[in-house]
Amino acid sequence: MGEDGNRAVVVLTGPTASGKSKIALEVARECPVEVVSADSMQVYRHMDIGTAKATSQERRLVKHHLIDVCNPDQRFTVSQYQRLANEAIDEIHARGNVPLIVGGTGFYIDAVLQSFELPEESAGTRLRLSLEQRAEKEGYESLYRELLEVDPESAVRVHPNDKRRIIRALEVYYTTGKPMSSLMTKGKPRYDSAMFALNVDRDVLYERINKRVDQQVADGLISEVAWLLERYGERLATARQAIGYKEIIEYLEGRASIDEALETLKRNTRRYAKRQITWFRRYTDLEWLPATTESERQAVISRLKRVVEGIANGSVE
Repeated sequence: MGEDGNRAVVVLTGPTASGKSKIALEVARECPVEVVSADSMQVYRHMDIGTAKATSQERRLVKHHLIDVCNPDQRFTVSQYQRLANEAIDEIHARGNVPLIVGGTGFYIDAVLQSFELPEESAGTRLRLSLEQRAEKEGYESLYRELLEVDPESAVRVHPNDKRRIIRALEVYYTTGKPMSSLMTKGKPRYDSAMFALNVDRDVLYERINKRVDQQVADGLISEVAWLLERYGERLATARQAIGYKEIIEYLEGRASIDEALETLKRNTRRYAKRQITWFRRYTDLEWLPATTESERQAVISRLKRVVEGIANGSVE
């Protein structure tokens, strides 16, 4: 049982483009569910198309939490996410509804479900500035190799180009003398949870990714990124690291052709999906649900509905 006894959550995760958001919407339209996003990019305002964020119409139909909570030029930490997500879950339970945690950022899911606490992140400290200066001088590849040596478990959780999280993990290690991963050791679960991941055949998933990129461009991705650059300029640190934005920025700033940028975006997204699958395979309490065909997708929806109804009636399946 979780810390508060009868409180429970449902988790729906899986790789990008596997269909998590659409399935969650269909479940929430018929069940007493509110969605809690577990996506590290959807927390940022104005980053809509590139993050495949639920539309304003969809959010009017189903209440969503942890979307559009800060501006793209602001820092947003895992600790902040943990606090806000748990507050949202408390509110959802108070309304008699079931929290449905939906997203592919495994670090965020861990932060919500487990009782670990990370040290507060502080910008501008001497150590952080030193690490940033080293990164500028030696390259972030050097810092990533260092992280692999001192905290290999944290290293596999971040992309080698994720500058902020590489520095953050090293900062924690050199501040506390302990790897960040050891501070995140699973303790007593916060909630009862039913956890599911969507399993889509790899070839089909990659084709969905390629088509989604083409659709995002058709929907105005390039204009979205151009507006962000004009609005925030060099302060746009987050988008400059985010898949779906950094590639278009390369094009807009003249370092790649549009064809090169889109091919790189598709490749990076496919690689990201592969890393997500690797991450979630580590979970021992996660049930993988086939979701390649339409009939499998409908079976997933039916399964989740039964689980939500069971929780609403006082039990976790």
